[in-house]
Amino acid sequence: MIENPSREEMGKMLKKSKRIAVVGLSNNPERTSYMVSKAMQESGYEIIPVNPAVSEVMGVKAVKALKDIEGHVDIVNVFRRSEFLPEIAKEFAEIDADIFWAQQGVENEEAYNFLKEKGYTVIMNRCIKVEHALTK
Repeated sequence: MIENPSREEMGKMLKKSKRIAVVGLSNNPERTSYMVSKAMQESGYEIIPVNPAVSEVMGVKAVKALKDIEGHVDIVNVFRRSEFLPEIAKEFAEIDADIFWAQQGVENEEAYNFLKEKGYTVIMNRCIKVEHALTK
């Protein structure tokens, strides 16, 4: 069963975090991933687009995979379908980021259990922009 941290805990995590890698970030301003990431960027977070299909998003050079990011990542925010989460969770564990965050409507118990067993903080089926707005 997937259990998220409390809203208060999520707020603390967001206040501490600075760099967010966004898996599946689209360069189409109409897409939810773009709108949410733009709002987070405007709130002062460094956004790193992770998408092999685009070269840049919101003026930031995109990387093909999480392992291509230089330096530490605080949050990996995932905008991919739920069935891709186990694969992304394995990549996440390789870069040792702090928080695995799957967007609203995205959850996968296999990925959740894999990451929890390794001691990671995991949030699923929550919108990072909504949580940020509610915990500012």
